[in-house]
Amino acid sequence: MSERSPAPGGLGLVETLVNTLDLETGADSLDTEEGRARLGLTEEDVPAARELRESLRATLLAHAGHPPHRPVTPLGELLAAAPLVVTVNPADGSAALAPTGEGSLTARVAAAVAQALVAGTWSRFKACEAADCHWAYYDRSPAGRGRWCSMQVCGARAKMRRYRAKES
Repeated sequence: MSERSPAPGGLGLVETLVNTLDLETGADSLDTEEGRARLGLTEEDVPAARELRESLRATLLAHAGHPPHRPVTPLGELLAAAPLVVTVNPADGSAALAPTGEGSLTARVAAAVAQALVAGTWSRFKACEAADCHWAYYDRSPAGRGRWCSMQVCGARAKMRRYRAKES
């Protein structure tokens, strides 16, 4: 839904996962082989991916100052099971957290969250406040107080609803 630039770094993976569900239409790209392939998932991985997606959505809503959209497993509980290792690049000595082995989706998300936390970008990663959207987006506004994934769609709808409510 968003015309915004993709989230920076590993948050692009998280953004892709959260935005697999279109709340307005109910379309879920995890139901398709192509949608699962984009995230390296099999059909058996889908229930866990959906649980992770909704926990992420609740966390991103919290970043924007909103309550969870529904009861979810806390994100910290899901990420605690993610097998990560510290890697060190011998060429420059830089260190990073990385999933062990091939890396499950949960481990890849945990590594992305850790990277974003260190980079200072995690708290600007939010979910749209529109109840029929909750699309993930990276808030690049100067003050970090963005509310909608798209000012032209969700923002315009919210402003029109407020205007109509005043006129009634």
